[in-house]
Amino acid sequence: MSYIWVAIGGALGSVARYGCTGLVARFAGIAFPWGTLLVNVSGSLVIGVLAALASANVKPFVAGDLRAFLMVGVLGGFTTFSSFSADTLNLARSGAWAAAGANVLASMVLCLVAVTIGYFATAALQR
Repeated sequence: MSYIWVAIGGALGSVARYGCTGLVARFAGIAFPWGTLLVNVSGSLVIGVLAALASANVKPFVAGDLRAFLMVGVLGGFTTFSSFSADTLNLARSGAWAAAGANVLASMVLCLVAVTIGYFATAALQR
């Protein structure tokens, strides 16, 4: 049954990613992959929250099929390393080396910061 929940969650996350990146592109343009950056950072924040809720050192609120649905399915479909990689390659191929480097740096730093904030803020609220 977990596989079905992951598949449903992945479909929902992918549709949400498509909608978010399209909406951001409409407002911010397509010269820089702001939509991909946004979904990866926000997804990192949410997965940090869920990781804290699923943590073994606190009472797990997210476990089993719900964990698989949300963390593997929804967020696996929502955040997208493959899109990040393709966006970065496209920037580099078009000669926008500074933008490609900025995308790598911003994605790595902001996603790590977001997952850390999500995790520790949620863990602190549970005390």
